[in-house]
Amino acid sequence: MKTARQTTLRESIQLDGIGVHSGASVSVTLHPAEAGTGICFLRSDQDHVEIPAIFRNVSSADLSTVLGQPDRGGVATIEHLMAALSGLGVDNCLVEVDGPEMPILDGSAAPFVAAIDQVGLRQLAANRKAIKVLKSIVLETERGCVELHPHEAGSQNRGLKLEVEIDFDNALVGRQVYGLDLDAGAFRRDVSRARTFGFMQDVTKLWAANRALGASLENTVVVGDDRILNPEGLRFRDEFVRHKLLDAVGDLSLAGAPIIGRFRSFRGGHRMNVKLIETLFADPTAFAFVEPVVRRERGHADLGVAVPAYGPDAN
Repeated sequence: MKTARQTTLRESIQLDGIGVHSGASVSVTLHPAEAGTGICFLRSDQDHVEIPAIFRNVSSADLSTVLGQPDRGGVATIEHLMAALSGLGVDNCLVEVDGPEMPILDGSAAPFVAAIDQVGLRQLAANRKAIKVLKSIVLETERGCVELHPHEAGSQNRGLKLEVEIDFDNALVGRQVYGLDLDAGAFRRDVSRARTFGFMQDVTKLWAANRALGASLENTVVVGDDRILNPEGLRFRDEFVRHKLLDAVGDLSLAGAPIIGRFRSFRGGHRMNVKLIETLFADPTAFAFVEPVVRRERGHADLGVAVPAYGPDAN
């Protein structure tokens, strides 16, 4: 067995598009970064201040997840890129963006996945750290609930297992459930292509609030009263819940390291996901940092096993 190593991109790559809420053109460049950097955002159009992508730096989590203040070097709508980086196992990356919002591209994480796959990953000398859930954390509201649990005793799962359930009044969406054991292959194949969605009845209200100014049938699944308005239809029968799971992967990555445990969400969202991570870290007995170990098994891919590295700081 050997300890899993941190990763970064092999080289830089650029993507261009518009912000789904601002409607403004924006360019983002993903750069390799040194071990221990984590994921950091940098506004090239402002003071080049790096903002680490961790939950403590989230300023808003309503319709999207926002790091810092967009008018003072912050970046909005980071969740799709964060999901791609987390889903493919990228530990370190400098995200240089020339505007206050990430490009929405096609509304999914697939363009980011394709860009990362194009350049590939490079393994670094430093060991990877992960966050092992030791105690259940449950947050409930009148709207729904989100939960983090340790893996069951004897479970062979060594990563993050997710189950997401949604329930909308619109009959075209309705109640859907989707679960996934997170790894690069499953994320790439089953989740990354699921697009963000919205309801036609909400458009006027969003526009009045200067939101969704860049949304279109090119980057959003638009749900009408009796049909999906996109000519190509859905990419998956249950694309709506798969996208909610994609968002959750991105939000949970704001823990700052991969999570080893079980996540469940019923009618959750960005705000609840971020609050769940805050609550986990508020209890030093609920988690431990560990070093995953890669074990090569004949005929199988590398499997990570959690080995304790050090405990949480109780101060």
